[in-house]
Amino acid sequence: MRLILLGPPGAGKGTQAARLVQQYGIVQLSTGDMLRAAVAAGTPVGLKAKDIMASGGLVPDEVVIGIISDRIEQDDAANGFILDGFPRTVPQAEALDALLKDKKLSLDAVVELRVNESALLARVETRVAEMRARGEEPRADDNAEALAKRLAAYRAQTEPLVEYYSEKRKLLTVDGMMTIDEVTREIGRVLAAVAEADQKKAAKSATAKKRSAKKSSKTAAKPAGKKAPAKKPVGKTAASKKAAAAKAPAKSAGKASVKKSKAVVKAGAKKAAKALQVAGKKAAKSAKKTAKSAAPKTRKAKAVTPKAGKKAPKAAKAATKAAKKSKAVTKKRS
Repeated sequence: MRLILLGPPGAGKGTQAARLVQQYGIVQLSTGDMLRAAVAAGTPVGLKAKDIMASGGLVPDEVVIGIISDRIEQDDAANGFILDGFPRTVPQAEALDALLKDKKLSLDAVVELRVNESALLARVETRVAEMRARGEEPRADDNAEALAKRLAAYRAQTEPLVEYYSEKRKLLTVDGMMTIDEVTREIGRVLAAVAEADQKKAAKSATAKKRSAKKSSKTAAKPAGKKAPAKKPVGKTAASKKAAAAKAPAKSAGKASVKKSKAVVKAGAKKAAKALQVAGKKAAKSAKKTAKSAAPKTRKAKAVTPKAGKKAPKAAKAATKAAKKSKAVTKKRS
């Protein structure tokens, strides 16, 4: 676990850092302690820092980054670390990110202890009064006025880091006004959530790598399984190419003639089908016309036949009467 603790003076960073060291088995890295250790060890970076501090100057960021680089490579920092007092500015944070990237490492979280400045000032005043009541003399910088100056410096210099790490989604804010134990429990809870999210992310990336490896192995196995085509003799290939070139026009001509004959057959079939359709339509029309013209004649014939039947008996009766009259006349004459 690689962590940074942020918070104004009096927020309890030192207390929480000590508890995190015990809980996670990591080391607390303080820039002041690292500088003093590097100077005492006489390392190249430590000697450079010693000369700068002896002249009363501020140790530049690149020197501090070099000391941190040497320190996190030691065995006790293998499980992780908590940085105390660094970074203080955005450029320092960017330099730290570049260092960790070169070492193929990354920060797990940046924990900010958010406190109420008015409550902090009241705490300091109460603590100073209690110390004096016990006959103890507080430190020169342990008073409300000195704390107010340090808080103003923190806001101006360090608060941009909060925005920087928030944009990188590394910031975890914890209420520093709770009791010490409550703050410890809350830090443990948010860090556990971060660890769980990291495990899920690692599992997803592992499955993705396995899938890509399977795909690549399949693609690599496909060409190996196919047999290489047999090589043709050079002379035969040249002759076969010439023969193919000679046969190509004949083949194309034959194909063209076949296509033309097929087209002619199709066209003839279409014409015959159309002619049959036209003839059928004409025959149907003529049949309809003859049927219509024959219908009135049959009706007239039917109408005439009954009248003729009615007139026949009357003519027969008249004929018999005429015959009787002629017989009677003949008798009289005789």
